[in-house]
Amino acid sequence: MYPLVIDAKPQPIPVDPANAAVLVVDMQNDFGSKGGMFDRAGIDISGIQRAVGPTARVIAAARDLRMPVVYLKMGYSSDLSDLGTSDAPNRIRHLQIFRVGESMTAPDGSECRILIRDAWGTDIVSDLKPEAEDVVLYKTRFSGFYDTELDTVLKNADIKYLVVTGCTTSVCVESTIRDAFFRDYHCILLTDCTSEPIASDASRAIMMPRSRSCRYSLDGPRRPTIS
Repeated sequence: MYPLVIDAKPQPIPVDPANAAVLVVDMQNDFGSKGGMFDRAGIDISGIQRAVGPTARVIAAARDLRMPVVYLKMGYSSDLSDLGTSDAPNRIRHLQIFRVGESMTAPDGSECRILIRDAWGTDIVSDLKPEAEDVVLYKTRFSGFYDTELDTVLKNADIKYLVVTGCTTSVCVESTIRDAFFRDYHCILLTDCTSEPIASDASRAIMMPRSRSCRYSLDGPRRPTIS
């Protein structure tokens, strides 16, 4: 397998597909679909929806190159026992702001509860549905590494590079990337495959290699072209 060269900033990054995986963070209905948690809370989800198309192309390219695709989903057990203790910031934030656990009727007519596992809200958006060979993991905190099997799954597959997509950039995506860095993974954030609906007007600097999504040709040299 020829190495890929991703035209990232601050510098291009060579990546061996044999040691790389695509990480899809929280691209689920509660965040990115009409009638989901963000939409019901009055948060503009248009940026998340715009990221779906580029993300789908990256996932398809990864599958062509036999790179693992790992989906992370934010979701809690029905009794909310994994939301945190009564005074935990995670529990307070999710109950007060996003009404996690509250019953609702989903756009497909099904009855579900906000951000509860195995229901419409925690399903991956329809255009990015996982396939049988993909890995799907639930998480209960912003970082995909907190109290999950993610690190074990990646190490067992000898993954060293993570091509990161998803939402939201300054919360779950950034938290996951920072934890990945602490575990010695090389991370590339695809800017057109991520979205920041909550702090889009905030002044901030996220210091990590960044690139637009790449279209990988299976013919000839493994140098991606910008799509």
